[in-house]
Amino acid sequence: MNEPKYFDVHAHVQFKAYDEDRDETITRSLEEGVHMMNVGTQKDTSKIAVELTDKYEGLYAAVALHPIHTAASHHDEKELGEEGKAFTSRGEEFDAGFYEELAVHPKVKAIGECGLDYYRLDEETAVKQKEVFIKHIEIANKLNKPLMLHIRNAYKDAADILRQHAKVKGDVHFFAGTWEEAQWFLELGFTLSFTGVLTFTKDYDEVVKNTPLDMILAETDCPYITPTPFRGKRNEPMHVREIYKAIARIKGEDEEKVRMQINENAKRVFGFE
Repeated sequence: MNEPKYFDVHAHVQFKAYDEDRDETITRSLEEGVHMMNVGTQKDTSKIAVELTDKYEGLYAAVALHPIHTAASHHDEKELGEEGKAFTSRGEEFDAGFYEELAVHPKVKAIGECGLDYYRLDEETAVKQKEVFIKHIEIANKLNKPLMLHIRNAYKDAADILRQHAKVKGDVHFFAGTWEEAQWFLELGFTLSFTGVLTFTKDYDEVVKNTPLDMILAETDCPYITPTPFRGKRNEPMHVREIYKAIARIKGEDEEKVRMQINENAKRVFGFE
């Protein structure tokens, strides 16, 4: 396979949203030179992400239990399908042995997405999320694999836990905090990845401008957050090109320079080939 032109470091092509055309979506992206890491959120989505890596060159996986799935939570049909029509996920008890066994696969390049999500929260849930986050970190430390972090409304708590427990680095997926919060993770050696929001809001321009280019990654988080000019359609990995362009625009840098540096960053952080 030719050298990839782009890396989408956080995709979910294993989700239900792609059940009708998963292979076509993957093939279309690979033909455009886009390699991707499909990121697990529960046992089933983690397992499928790993299985897909055996079918295609240019695909990688991350495995974990998403913090919102540590308890009954919001039901997302794009992720879980329409079964039951309920608005809660089934929740899952974290099985460290299951995820560690998946994670030894050579194309599993990260433990994630794991972390803290305080968007919909009660105190009991926060305690459980912290416990499960630490267990993910322990797996990452043991296997010496980077973390793919999901953090929402919880940057301080997450940074504190990483300082205390993490022996590995990784990436803060879909970073949406302030420049002050960004610095907590950059000082710990974590990269920040940005999504299609950069193409339709200036809310994160300050953080992108201030973050060193060698600490930035690009992601689609597909099927969500479709960038301009594809708004209104389901997102897919090939659209990561628009995020690379947005980063170059915001930083006032040459697009090719930015593309090459972000690719080097992805290889450095996750060991992509």
